[in-house]
Amino acid sequence: MNIVLRFVLRVAITILMMAIGGRTGAAAPPDPSGTWLVQDGRARIRLERCGPSRDRICGFIVWMKEPADKRGQPYRDRENPDPDKRARALLGHQLILGLQATPEGQFAGEIYNAEDGKSYSVSLWRDSADRLKLRGCLIKFLCQIQTWQQTLDVLPGQLVGLTGDLNGPRADKEWATVPAPKPIQAKAK
Repeated sequence: MNIVLRFVLRVAITILMMAIGGRTGAAAPPDPSGTWLVQDGRARIRLERCGPSRDRICGFIVWMKEPADKRGQPYRDRENPDPDKRARALLGHQLILGLQATPEGQFAGEIYNAEDGKSYSVSLWRDSADRLKLRGCLIKFLCQIQTWQQTLDVLPGQLVGLTGDLNGPRADKEWATVPAPKPIQAKAK
């Protein structure tokens, strides 16, 4: 009887540990990195890893259907609350600001809207291999969901360079640099 009791206890403990482990160790959401065509077709957004430990997601406008006004001048970020950013072109600027993975399998944080110069809560997740869902909220209960389609081609005028390079988008200063890895100290003998 003692052997049967031990066996039952081991099985119960194993099941309990598996249940607890399954709840506490949430899987990382699928990486949304890539270039995405927004729902209305007016822009392409490149999502990539950012931040010091490359665990966040940043997004940049890399193509616009209409990148310039009627005079041929690039559209500018005129509504930005930061006066230093008002002269920057919309093409190439950062609009998704360091989203973090959530336990629900999404990435959440803020998105900047150049049309009104404000930032809003946003979450995004892969709906399928080539579709991304993006939920933006004005307030917690006033949200909209868009579906973005992944693109693999390059259109004329699309920025294809690495972020910070000549033909690439520009990160906001808080996301622009990734610190170099710390050197490993050799142990003295």
